[in-house]
This record gives sequence, C-alpha cells and structure tokens, in this order.
Amino acid sequence: MSKDQAIGGAILAVCALVAILYTVTLFYPDWLVKIGLLNSTANVGFWVIAIPVFVAFVAIMLIGAWIGWTMATTPPPKPIEEITTEMEEKKEESKPEEPAVPAPASVAPEKKKKSDK
Repeated sequence: MSKDQAIGGAILAVCALVAILYTVTLFYPDWLVKIGLLNSTANVGFWVIAIPVFVAFVAIMLIGAWIGWTMATTPPPKPIEEITTEMEEKKEESKPEEPAVPAPASVAPEKKKKSDK
C-alpha cells in the first residue's frame, strides 16, 4: 500500500466516523449524557445543526475572499490586438529564408501532364 493510499484510507475512516457520530448525535443526543460528556442534552440539537452551518458559511466566505483577492492582485490580460501582433511577428521570424540560388532542374520534381496519368 502506497503512502497516498494510506492517507486516503485514513481520511475515509475519519469522515465515516464523523458522519456516524453526527447522525447519532442529531437523532439521539442522550448518548453524550450516558458516556459522561454532557450533563444535559437541552441545547445539543441546536448546536449539532448550528456548528456545521457556521463552518460551511465561513468556508464559503473564505473561498469568496480568496477569489476576490486573486482577482484584485492579478494583472489584467494583454489586449487581443497585441497578442495577435506578437504571434504574427513570431511567424515571420521563424520562417526559413528561401535560398538565393534556385535548385538545379535535375533535383526539382517534374510536373506531370494531364496525359501522363
């Protein structure tokens, strides 16, 4: 088993355990009193809902802030006219120069006549 597979298995196990504990606490909060974590289950139902909603809300706000920061600090793109001009200049520079002396006739390919088909 590779390191990535081990980390993936650990993430899977932790997420499954948290999901099970969350579901049990949501529908049967008395188990927290029975194991001694709480003295009363008066507000457990509220907090079981409120905490994940709060965490999700803050996470979405952080993602939005990150997108805004990225947009604010990224320079604007070049205008399309400038890009096309650069591309045309590169094409002209990369064209091989044609030889000044034409190739000998014996090397040049012969053109076929219509009757030679």
